[in-house]
Amino acid sequence: MPEPGDSVIPPVLPADAACELQGLRKTFGATVAVDGLSLRIPRGTFYAFLGPNGAGKTTSLRMLAGLLQPGGGRALINGFDVHLEPERAKALLAYVPDEPSLYGKLTPVEFLEYTAALWNVPSSEARPRAESLLAILGLSERAGDRIEGFSRGMKQKVALAAALIHRPSLLMLDEPLTGLDAAAARLVKDMLQDFVAAGGTVLLTTHILEVAERLAERIGIIHRGRLLAEGTLAELQVQASMHGATLEDVFLHLVSWTERLDSAPA
Repeated sequence: MPEPGDSVIPPVLPADAACELQGLRKTFGATVAVDGLSLRIPRGTFYAFLGPNGAGKTTSLRMLAGLLQPGGGRALINGFDVHLEPERAKALLAYVPDEPSLYGKLTPVEFLEYTAALWNVPSSEARPRAESLLAILGLSERAGDRIEGFSRGMKQKVALAAALIHRPSLLMLDEPLTGLDAAAARLVKDMLQDFVAAGGTVLLTTHILEVAERLAERIGIIHRGRLLAEGTLAELQVQASMHGATLEDVFLHLVSWTERLDSAPA
């Protein structure tokens, strides 16, 4: 695999927190999606944000990305409020949703150069960065083909390359391994680890708990819009009183315990 080179090296930032959620809240009608969520993710961390379906993970990421207005609380990136200082905050961020939108009539190189232009990356730098990222992700041979003919997994890799084109310091991914075969998933995981090793921060959601257990330095578990537990795997084991347990066992125990508590008579 080609070396990542400087295409994925993020800038060095002064703050020690890559992002922070402070009492974040969001409702949709009478439904509370995120309920006073507070979370602080240190810079240079591989962080897994876990929860069952409907727990509020994607809603939280969308508020942190500035795509949803919080009903309460604040979302900060490197100390900048995403909604009060959007240009300064979002310049440091890349967000890849679980269903990324791509322009099917463009080739990967064209799409990456277009994305780079939106981020004011000089055209003299955009093409080399695009070619480097596509090489890392194993897409060089398809660089001249239209994206509309790509598989879901290939489109996911193009979206990841586009997220990295402006060299963000915080990379947020919602189920990034969906649709990837084993070889492609390994490429993406290696790339994310390289990004963190270079000083960047990764915040991802995944339902593949083995991936979170193997890659993440810190883990947050959310359920019904509230943070159940947060820390390293060892710290989560202590919080669940399950020393030596797998992340899957800890996760299922905490979620089921919370559901029993919530359903208990007042």
